Amino acid sequence: MQFKHPELLYALFLLVIPIIVHLFQLRKFKSVPFTNVQFLKELVIQTRKSSQLKKWLTLITRLLLLACAIIAFAQPYISKSDSFNTKSETVIYLDNSFSMQSPSTNGSLLNTAIQDIIENVDENEQISIFTNDENFNNTSVKAIKNDLIQLKHSPNQITYDAAVLKGKKLFSNDQNSIKNLVLISDFQQKNLGLTTPNDSLVSLKLVQLKPSNLSNIAIDSVYISKTTVENFELTVLLKNQGDAIETLPISLYNDDKLIAKTAVNITNEATTNFTIPVNTIFNGKIVIEDSNLKYDNTLFFNIDKREKTNVLAINEADDSFLKKIYTSDEFEYMSTNFNALNYNTIELQNLIVLNQLQNIPSSLSTALKSFTDKGGSILIIPSKDIALSTYNQAFNTFGFSNFGASNVLEKKITSINFSHPLLTNVFDKQVNNFQYPKVNSFYNNAENSVNSILSFEDGKSFLSQSGNAFRFSAAIDVENSNFKNSPLIVPILYNIGKQSLKTGDLFYTIGHENIIDIATQLQQDDILTLVSGDNSVIPLQQTYDNKVELITNTYPDVAGIISVQNKDSFLKSLSFNFDRNESHLNYYDFQNITNTTLDNSVATAISDIKSATNVNELWKWFVIFAVIFLIIEMLILKFLK
Repeated sequence: MQFKHPELLYALFLLVIPIIVHLFQLRKFKSVPFTNVQFLKELVIQTRKSSQLKKWLTLITRLLLLACAIIAFAQPYISKSDSFNTKSETVIYLDNSFSMQSPSTNGSLLNTAIQDIIENVDENEQISIFTNDENFNNTSVKAIKNDLIQLKHSPNQITYDAAVLKGKKLFSNDQNSIKNLVLISDFQQKNLGLTTPNDSLVSLKLVQLKPSNLSNIAIDSVYISKTTVENFELTVLLKNQGDAIETLPISLYNDDKLIAKTAVNITNEATTNFTIPVNTIFNGKIVIEDSNLKYDNTLFFNIDKREKTNVLAINEADDSFLKKIYTSDEFEYMSTNFNALNYNTIELQNLIVLNQLQNIPSSLSTALKSFTDKGGSILIIPSKDIALSTYNQAFNTFGFSNFGASNVLEKKITSINFSHPLLTNVFDKQVNNFQYPKVNSFYNNAENSVNSILSFEDGKSFLSQSGNAFRFSAAIDVENSNFKNSPLIVPILYNIGKQSLKTGDLFYTIGHENIIDIATQLQQDDILTLVSGDNSVIPLQQTYDNKVELITNTYPDVAGIISVQNKDSFLKSLSFNFDRNESHLNYYDFQNITNTTLDNSVATAISDIKSATNVNELWKWFVIFAVIFLIIEMLILKFLK
């Protein structure tokens, strides 16, 4: 028990002295055997006869009355804090990440937390609340009630340790105040570990909200699994946590038009395929129905009409076979003799073919290195008689091993790297009875099997890759090889050309740094904008001769398809989706956590905070006791004679 005015208690000391004096006046009671049953009888008889005892009882009662009155004026109270006027500060971290969409008994976890805050925190109490993307500092629930009700889910969750550090910074510097930091979250396991060091100034409270259902189905990703001349095969990957689903409907939309619908059986993972025509603009949306997390039920993607790939052949040999492969319906093919090469045209290309040059001068090597650094591709086809030093100098620039001396020896090309991206969709199965092409002479090289696409029978590389550069280790003209007549040449050179133009991803992830190439040539002072409805943003961008590199991070902040525009001119569409890392409903177990308290409801945590500063006033009880003693004194005066 504590007192608001302890200085008044010194008056009680003055009451003790007369009590002691009167106790000595009752020496005649010493002869009364207190262990004898006659004590009560003797006490009653002496009480009736003794006027001295009447005075003593009256004095004691009066002293007790005065003592209760003095204590009442000292205002006694009971409190967990050290002082009745201790200031209390409360800071709340409210997790509004997507996992808080999980259902609870009263709606989603986030809505439940918001309602509990509104109902249990005094509306005029000063408080600070922050979320993953909002801050409400030194305010009241009454002032921010509407903001809390309209709070949206955030794709970017701060770590729990970062939430603790941020929350501590929101407290005042008053070391005498009671500081309570409350973290409200489902505490999903996402590499967001929580450490709880002992802090004498801040009391940490965890409120772990648990969903009523731990099941969830998510559209994880979508990708093009196969490409033919006419169609794309689109594969959708779905993941399930919880009971197996026998029939899960999946819908495919182009803009708002339903294109196809299918259903899958899913236990843990499942895939399904859709077919989309090549060379069509497709603003796609895949939709499933799931009552748990909502954000991962839709996935946006887009496929633009493919632009023509710019191919430049620098020749010192016949290029008719290249013209037959790089046709005008899909390629912008340009051919030039090496002696007539205009270096200014290099930066405008997507693929450059060095067709059997006798030497590669350093000026050309430098220009090609700059070209590949910016995303362009090159294909080097040597002649039978090359200036070996100039070739090797260029190879060192692109990361190839050097050529050795030319070997005049017939050798078959027998090894095919079927897993290489150039050949992934060329063969339905690995072929062993293939009519292998051959060469009559070749250049020794030490390329490893990882970089090799086609190899000779002794394992030496015939066609290899290093970054954006490809090279043959032998001339492929008809005098040296029958490779031009092989069924391999068309798909390999065709795919090198098609993959030289980076068409971009089907979609990008919100909150990640995305680097996106837009094939366009801007005039001076032109800039690209990202447009979604009435909103437009100028992203970070770097302009090159034949493209613009966009860098996105914080925008857009909602999933969907947005447009890339140069002023009012539409260039292409980009799709953005939220990261799926919150689709896995795994949570921390805090049973053995230290230096903190754990609650499963916001109401309980706030009630504990209030009880820590509640003051139980006791002065009323002492007023009642004073009145009781007054009544007792009156009875003594009336009945004792």
